[in-house]
Amino acid sequence: MTMEQKNMIVEKLRDAGCVFAEEEADILLSTAKNNVHLITMVDQRVSGMPLEYVVGWAEFCGLKIQIDKGVFVPRKRTEFLVQKAITLVRSGATVVDLCCGSGALGVAVCSTLESFQLYAADIDRNAIICARRNVQPLGGQVYEGDLYHALPEYLFGQVDLLIVNAPYVPTNEIDLLPSEARIHEAQVALDGGLDGLDIHRRVARDASHWLDSGGHLIMETSEQQAPHAREIFYQNGLSAQVIQSEEFEANVVIGKKK
Repeated sequence: MTMEQKNMIVEKLRDAGCVFAEEEADILLSTAKNNVHLITMVDQRVSGMPLEYVVGWAEFCGLKIQIDKGVFVPRKRTEFLVQKAITLVRSGATVVDLCCGSGALGVAVCSTLESFQLYAADIDRNAIICARRNVQPLGGQVYEGDLYHALPEYLFGQVDLLIVNAPYVPTNEIDLLPSEARIHEAQVALDGGLDGLDIHRRVARDASHWLDSGGHLIMETSEQQAPHAREIFYQNGLSAQVIQSEEFEANVVIGKKK
């Protein structure tokens, strides 16, 4: 691939509205198996397919996470959730990643631990297939089902960390999302109900039953939702705090079993 050819790809990406055209061109070039594969990928990206679906992976917390089409793509802002989660656990922890999508959050947290028990669960079959490729190489287990109903009963009261990036976009705001998310990602991974906090309520309601003494629940929300999410944690017997990051433009709520 000559510099002239690379520049042509960059221009095609820019014309299609790709803000980080040069970086994306490098990723496409490094992923391509041959020229035919490269042309196919460039055409897919120009048509609006998310880069992560085109190349089959996403960079998250310095890790290469496998991503299948339709599966929620981990956002850069969610690295703040992982950073905070890491401070809550130590080696030997039992970690559960609910609404796991690709399993990126659980994998990122546990990759910092010498020993751990990792469990991930999602209601979306496509997400489960994808998550198994990321979680199982670490020795973790992935279950299909609706929140806690997916988990084995022996985890009851044994979980040190529940890390949950539940959908929190209000239903009537789904149409306002960027087209890459709105068109290509599963709606079940985006739609948080009327106020965006339906899943947060369900997770918080039963969290104390699954957490070990002193265990933590950590979830991402929007800035506007964070105080309401904190109150939901309080109402369900958890101490709670909101932590914000200007750098990541992210908000997390951390609850602790009393």
